[in-house]
Amino acid sequence: MDKTNSLCKMPADLPAELVQTILAADGMRIERIVSKGHQSPPDFWYDQDQNEWVLLVNGEAKLQFLNETVHLKAGDYINIPAHRKHRVEWTTPDEETVWIAIYYS
Repeated sequence: MDKTNSLCKMPADLPAELVQTILAADGMRIERIVSKGHQSPPDFWYDQDQNEWVLLVNGEAKLQFLNETVHLKAGDYINIPAHRKHRVEWTTPDEETVWIAIYYS
């Protein structure tokens, strides 16, 4: 059995968000996402077919929904139902923001 740590192997340079699939199975996918000052492009909204449960492991982030903004800090988690439009408004620019995202049907 392989063991790893969600905070290991941080790239020195992050010109774009790092998205790594940790596990995939029928109807479910787990990803590690590493951001550092990244945000969604202007006027871009995620509108996903699957539900998304997100745990912020390190750093901070702001998720923008159509009618509210949610500020996440390390240890916070949120469940985003399928087709609830959202975007990444902000992530910590001076340290890595590490997300664990579970996409499920």
